[in-house]
Amino acid sequence: MFQTFPDDATNTTHAAVRERVAALCVELVRLGLDALLVPRADEFQGEYIPPSSDRLRFVTGFTGSAGFAIVARKTAVLFTDGRYAVQARAETDPTIYMLTASPAEKPLDWLKLHLAKGAVVGFDPRLHTLGEIERLGKGLAAAGIKLKPVSRNPIDRVWRAERPAPPSSPVRAHPIEYAGQPAADKIADLQKRLLSDVQGDGQAKVADFVVLTQTDSIAWLFNIRASDVAHTPVLLAYAIVPAKGRAELYVDAARLNREVKAHLGRGVAVKPPETFMARLTELKAEHRKVRLDPETAPYAIARRLGATSIVRAGDPCTVPKAIKNDTEIAGARTAHARDGAAMVRFLAWLDQALAAGEALDEIAIVERLEAYRAATGALQEIAFDTISGSGPNGAIVHYRVSRASNRQLRQGELLLVDSGAQYLDATTDITRTLAIGAPGAELRERYTLVLKGHVALSMARFPKGTRGADLDPIARSGLWSAGLDFDHGTGHGVGSYLSVHEGPASISKRGMVALEPGMIISNEPGYYREGAYGIRIENLVLVRPPEPVRGGDRAMMSFETLTLCPYDRRLIDVALLTPAERAWIDGYHTRVRKALSAGLAAAERRWLEAATAVL
Repeated sequence: MFQTFPDDATNTTHAAVRERVAALCVELVRLGLDALLVPRADEFQGEYIPPSSDRLRFVTGFTGSAGFAIVARKTAVLFTDGRYAVQARAETDPTIYMLTASPAEKPLDWLKLHLAKGAVVGFDPRLHTLGEIERLGKGLAAAGIKLKPVSRNPIDRVWRAERPAPPSSPVRAHPIEYAGQPAADKIADLQKRLLSDVQGDGQAKVADFVVLTQTDSIAWLFNIRASDVAHTPVLLAYAIVPAKGRAELYVDAARLNREVKAHLGRGVAVKPPETFMARLTELKAEHRKVRLDPETAPYAIARRLGATSIVRAGDPCTVPKAIKNDTEIAGARTAHARDGAAMVRFLAWLDQALAAGEALDEIAIVERLEAYRAATGALQEIAFDTISGSGPNGAIVHYRVSRASNRQLRQGELLLVDSGAQYLDATTDITRTLAIGAPGAELRERYTLVLKGHVALSMARFPKGTRGADLDPIARSGLWSAGLDFDHGTGHGVGSYLSVHEGPASISKRGMVALEPGMIISNEPGYYREGAYGIRIENLVLVRPPEPVRGGDRAMMSFETLTLCPYDRRLIDVALLTPAERAWIDGYHTRVRKALSAGLAAAERRWLEAATAVL
């Protein structure tokens, strides 16, 4: 099993957190700090971090993947977004931490409200981006509050016992038959753009070097993978690429076997990680122009380079990585057919087990689904901890089942299963909401409203230049008309055997990046009633190139749905669907049946035929 089910309360009880916060406050006094910023981040600013870097969890008990805390001498606050509001209330001690939703209230606002003029706020320069610190520092300065970098994180002085060791997994070459483009060609393309890249503001951003800090950019550029963080095949490393000459990869050479060294070849110099900061000092002394992304690079790197050396521009790997090449697109289609067959086997088993009266719980669901994926022989990892939320647990958007929280499946409730797989040819991500027994009228109505938004987005046509924010209302309009909504984005980018959450594009209220042909995006509207149930329906879609529209005068882009798995017909209120929506669902179900039937056992085929019957 790739997923485990520890009781998340272990070593993060309220009592343990109180002791840690008290010890941390002693450190604040010793260092002359009035407060400390505690992001959920490591030195690489990735969404996923190793346990050894989860300082936020250590001092709050909060286990979500997005959060930010401030610990002051006499008070503290935890910021989360809408996905984690329920979870944060359950995991944190209200006698220590205020809870507030971001971006409704920002850390800057809280600091100005709770700290006096002349206060000093400490931060670890490795754990915050340049842009973040500049914005926060400017706002605090206007209030007479000082922002001060610390040479050693005070939390690390407290967190000594039982701290996990930093990861150091073996590095693997990602074969060309899956990557589709040699690393040498990717590096050469990047080097050309260093000398001529034009940004969105129309300005050329010429640089002698670029510093890469995003782990998925490095994995993509060098066609390498590792297992330094759970479920995402990246290595925690930095890279420096010159406009001319050998690229530099800062990773322990002991992690590279003979095959990986040959794969990297003479075009890549492997250097010890401990020499990275000294190399930045050299570049500064040589008056080199170094491209750095202020929104993803740690402040510590910018501080070492100095303002005069930095050319501010986005990570040059972000867009090429997001626009999948022909090999990656073909791999995605193959992987989704494989994953869809595993999902159908799982769903057929679930219906059979429930019909036979088996007592099932959330953990049994996770274990069985992973087993079906493993049986394909292609599973490298799961893409994230499977969300298996029954009844009220389904309303916790990023719920992770543990031995302590595990619930039995009960008649009349919903089961939300959000899962994904890491295959060499693609990363998958799918959510299906399922009826346990006969669903009531409210559940069918709400499910169908979510489905209508999901289908509307699937059918959307849109001109080149359309942003995710422009498409987001399409998936919400049916819910909005009923006075309902959901507090997460509608879609995120997905990598190719990389991160299941990949920038730069998203379908959300904040999705300001234009969608490009070749991008893979999720389509996942939802609805959640706290304490009762959660509904989410998710497919991955591929952005298609513009095509003529019959009778139109402009070519339009559209989506190809990659995910292959039926929706739960028991939850669909057909009376709420338009003829066009019914036709799309029937067409999709026909496609699913034709694509998957051949590889299924007879009983599974019969289940699929019933699940994909015409509405």
